[in-house]
Amino acid sequence: MDTRRHFLKGAVGLAAASIFARSGLAADSAKKERLDGTWFDISLAQWSINKAFWSGEKDKMRFAQIAKNEFGVNAVEYVNQFYQEGFSQSVVDELVRVSHGEGVKNVLIMCDREGRLGDPDEAKRTEAIENHVKWLEAARALGCHAIRVNAASEGKFDDQLKLAADGLRRLCEIGDTYGLNVIVENHGGLSSNGAWLAAVMRLVDHPRCGTLPDFGNFVIDRETGENYDMYLGVQQLMPFAKGVSGKTFNFNPEGMERDMDYPRLFEIIKKSGFRGYVDIEWEGRSLDEPTGILMTKKLLEKMGGRA
Repeated sequence: MDTRRHFLKGAVGLAAASIFARSGLAADSAKKERLDGTWFDISLAQWSINKAFWSGEKDKMRFAQIAKNEFGVNAVEYVNQFYQEGFSQSVVDELVRVSHGEGVKNVLIMCDREGRLGDPDEAKRTEAIENHVKWLEAARALGCHAIRVNAASEGKFDDQLKLAADGLRRLCEIGDTYGLNVIVENHGGLSSNGAWLAAVMRLVDHPRCGTLPDFGNFVIDRETGENYDMYLGVQQLMPFAKGVSGKTFNFNPEGMERDMDYPRLFEIIKKSGFRGYVDIEWEGRSLDEPTGILMTKKLLEKMGGRA
């Protein structure tokens, strides 16, 4: 795996300049840097409040209301896990009603536990694709631009590459009929290898397919401790990015992320031409969820974000 990974790192580096030039986000004049210095929008990832939602302390149906009234954030990213049990059209209708009533923008739905889009078994791969369709329908009703999926597979490096690309391409073709993007987060396994996931994007070769780089998810194997370089990974995934996950775990006394070089990360993001949404995704344990969210918001604002 190491040899193949290093080979792909080089290949992605050589291709990066041409890919940057083709970035649709970079060409969107409506999202140029503003006079006040802000250059990206801030959204709130629902996972940031996962403990309160799982416990029932907070109402998952009021997520948009909570984002706006408690955190001053006017855009949200849903997590399908909170709605899988008892999911129905009435659930979607209520989420639409609440978000529209608050004037909150619905950005995307993060989809998990719906099967592996790169499953070696073709029948299971097809089933996983079909399982995501209901979330495409929900995303369209909510006015989202995308669903976030995983590129999970198994087997040899190149085999996983082809399998994941096949599942993603087929789902993107369905997503196109809904006017929606299908974006992939680095989320464990080979998907946390920036070169591999960038190669998947090139193989899929569909305008609806993109990435959602997550600063904190470059752990390839938790058992062996194999990690991918965060800064290299973000650089490799940004040419395809249709969103960014602003993950935080710990803060230093100055309010900066303790273990990540945020200025370096955002220099990479800005240079890529990206001008979309960066979400607040607090996953730390040292602070309660509200405090972690507000500190992450403040940090993103310092980097040039607007809520």
